[in-house]
Amino acid sequence: MAASGLAASGLGLSGCGGGAGGSSPPAAGGDAVHTLDGLLAARPFHIAHRGSQDNWPEHTAEAYRQSAAHGAAAIEVSVQATADGVLVCHHDPDLLRMTGVDRRIADLEQRQLEGVLNNARPWLGPGSAQLPIPDLKSVLDTHAGNRVIFIEDKQGTNTQALLDLMDSYPDSRQHFVWKQPAGSGRYQRAAARGYRTWGYFTEEDFGRLDEFAGRFDLLGLHHSASDEVVSRFVATGKPVICWEVHTRWLRDRLLRLGVAGLMTSNYPYVSTDAPNATTDQFVTGLRGVGDLPWALAWSHQPTIRPEMSSILLDHTEKTSYCMGSLCPVTAGSYTLGFELRWPDRGPRVGEHAGIAFGQESDLPYRVREPGSGSGYHLVVREDGLLELFGRVTDTVSAYSLATVPTPVPVPGTWLRLAVEVTPQQITISRLAGPDSAGAAVEASVTVQDSAYRGGYFSLCRNYPGGPPVEFRSISVRA
Repeated sequence: MAASGLAASGLGLSGCGGGAGGSSPPAAGGDAVHTLDGLLAARPFHIAHRGSQDNWPEHTAEAYRQSAAHGAAAIEVSVQATADGVLVCHHDPDLLRMTGVDRRIADLEQRQLEGVLNNARPWLGPGSAQLPIPDLKSVLDTHAGNRVIFIEDKQGTNTQALLDLMDSYPDSRQHFVWKQPAGSGRYQRAAARGYRTWGYFTEEDFGRLDEFAGRFDLLGLHHSASDEVVSRFVATGKPVICWEVHTRWLRDRLLRLGVAGLMTSNYPYVSTDAPNATTDQFVTGLRGVGDLPWALAWSHQPTIRPEMSSILLDHTEKTSYCMGSLCPVTAGSYTLGFELRWPDRGPRVGEHAGIAFGQESDLPYRVREPGSGSGYHLVVREDGLLELFGRVTDTVSAYSLATVPTPVPVPGTWLRLAVEVTPQQITISRLAGPDSAGAAVEASVTVQDSAYRGGYFSLCRNYPGGPPVEFRSISVRA
C-alpha cells in the first residue's frame, strides 16, 4: 500500500479492484426494520464490527451495506472529523494503515479525502475492491432508519456535532447506542439526551468494573478477558457485549459464559452454523466467509492467487489456514479432495504439509503446538510418503495411524489427494489423472478408526521458513 503524494484536488490515490470481500448478499436482503429494544431482546445478538471487516473493507459504505444485506440487525461505526468539521467513517486517526497515506484526518479537509481509497487486499485478497472513506451522514441516511448503530466519536472532540446529527433522525433513541471507552465521561451528555450507552473495557480497565459499571446501560469487554473476568461482568446483570469475535469457537466460549451480545468481525460466518460453500473460492481472489489464518493478523494471511485458483501458505512461521467457508462438514460419510504442490522447491528432510480434519471447532490447528484440539492430520512428506496421524487435545505430538508410499513430489507439479471418511474408517489416497473428481487411485490405505468426527478442517504447512506450499481444488463431497 504505497503512499501517494498530495495532489491539488486531494491525496491522489486512485483505482479500484473487483468486488468487495465476502459472499453475495442473500436474496432476502436486509429489508426488516430493527430497533434497539428488539436487538436487546434477542439472545445472542450480533453487531457487525466495523461493518464486518473479515468480509469487506472496514468502515466503508459497502461494508455497512453488505452487513445489512446479510441480515445484521446492528452495525458499528467509528467517527473522525476532518479539519473542516465533516464527520467521516474511519477507525484510525490517520490514514496510514488502511490507505497507505501518512496523514491525520484531523489535518485534512474533506475534499482532500476524495480519491483516497481503503485497501484491505492484504487481509481480504487481491479481488477486494479499494473503496472510499464515506461521510457519516450518507451512511446514517441509509441505515439509521432500519438498523441499530453503535457509534463512537474516536477523536473524543465531536460529541456535540455527533449527538446533534443523531437527534436529526426519527426515533433515534431506538436506532443509536453511544459507544465509548469505559473511563471517558462523555457518556453523560449522550445519556442526558436519552441515548443508551455502551462502555467498553480493555485489559487495563478490567479491575475497575465496580467503578465504571454504573455509568452504562451496556458493558463491553474484549474477548481476551479470562473466563473469571467475563463471569464478573456478566454477574452485574447488565448485558455484556464482547468484541471482536472472528470465530465460532470464540462465540461459543463467550455464550457459555453468559455474554449477551457479540460484536463480530465475521458476521456471515459467526452468526450461523452452516457451511457457505462446498468448494474453495480462490479463483475470485477473495477470502471465503469463515476462512481464517491461525493468527488473526494481516501479516499472517496467506497469498490468494486467483490466476492459479489457489492459495499459497507463505508465512515464515509454520502455519495453518482454517477452511471455515466449507465447514462444518455434517455428512456421516464424505470425501475431502484437494491438490497440493511446492511451487519452487521441495521441502527438506522431515518437513511436510497437508490437511488437518475431524476437528470439533475452528480453533487454530498447528502441528506440535499444544491446545489446538483433537482430530486427524494427513501429511505429505518430502519423499512422497503419505501419513495419517491422530491428535489428542492439549498434546504436542500426534500418533501415527497409517502410511502409504507414493512417488516423490516434483516441485511445480500438483499432487491430487483425497480423504474419504465414513463413520468407522478413513481412507487416504493419492490420485492420478486430470482432476481429483474422476481420477484413478494411484496409492491408498484404509484405517479403521472412529475417534474424531468433527466437521472442521485446515490447510497446514508444518515447518518454519521456506519453501511455501500451495493448495487448490479443495472440495467437500457427501
